[in-house]
Amino acid sequence: MTRDTRARRPLPPGSSRLLLAAPLLLAACDGRQSVLVDGGADARILTDLFVVMLIGAVVLWFGMNGLFYWATRRSPAPHSQRMANWLVILGGIAFPTVTLGALLVYGLTLMPDLRATGDGPVIRVTGEQWWWRVAYEREDGSTVVTANEIRLPAGVRSTFLLDSKEVIHSFWVPSLGGKMDMFPGRVNEMTLGPEVPGVYRGQCAEFCGESHAWMAFEAEVMEPAAFEAWLEAEATPAAPPATPEAGRGAALFLSQGCGACHAVRGTPAVGQVGPDLTHVGSRHSLAAGRLGTSLEDFAKWVANPGAWKPGAEMPAYDHLSDAQIGAIAAYLEGLE
Repeated sequence: MTRDTRARRPLPPGSSRLLLAAPLLLAACDGRQSVLVDGGADARILTDLFVVMLIGAVVLWFGMNGLFYWATRRSPAPHSQRMANWLVILGGIAFPTVTLGALLVYGLTLMPDLRATGDGPVIRVTGEQWWWRVAYEREDGSTVVTANEIRLPAGVRSTFLLDSKEVIHSFWVPSLGGKMDMFPGRVNEMTLGPEVPGVYRGQCAEFCGESHAWMAFEAEVMEPAAFEAWLEAEATPAAPPATPEAGRGAALFLSQGCGACHAVRGTPAVGQVGPDLTHVGSRHSLAAGRLGTSLEDFAKWVANPGAWKPGAEMPAYDHLSDAQIGAIAAYLEGLE
């Protein structure tokens, strides 16, 4: 028996890095902001579309490159004019035309389902710089205003009326469906049919300025009864301060002029420039997904918003003492 002394063929440059990165690439296919995690009918349709288009692309790639390989490597001898004509007609025209035509027809058949009429709540979302103004239109004609968070009932199709104040934004919750652009002076309508309760992450998908990357929001899908209870609670005025420190924070909130930009229903704060803060303490995040809603997070934001969201229009309140900022933070955290 002879020993094979041939040297092993080295891996191509960069292959080891690709192998190490493979688990990270696969992990990116999961999570609450993944297009491959289907939280509803729309996302499932788009996943099916992606799979079918990917298969079609693979078929085209192997078909065209297989034909090229056969003509140049497996049968490199000169071909007759008739054979060359048939190769062009069948391989270069008929095969891609039929394949692409079939993919186009399949894609068009999905459009009616993606544009189905909504039978659930009507929600108006306005893109600001850089946050989301959200208003639920109720059957009695009233409107419940909130910000930077979407809550939806499972099993029904909600209607979104999308517009923008100053620049183009794009509304997208990858795990619930496709995206739609938001234009100043124009209202675009889309519907989403979430099915799986849970908290998903949405994101502005159109570059809109300095803090575009920090313009996110949480989308919570709830059981219908829980959603109705939440909406009823969201329509109520703000609760009064529960502690002496929160009471001092409420007084500072008004004396520092915060009420000129923010509304807190049931108080003299009726501003419409910034997000409605009536129930800000019960939200999943602060500053359009930039921070959490702990006492420390509120204090960080009040002290210097620009440090967390470049270009934010809210001024810093770094002239206040730590105790004063802490009192305002306690007041905001208690607005549940």
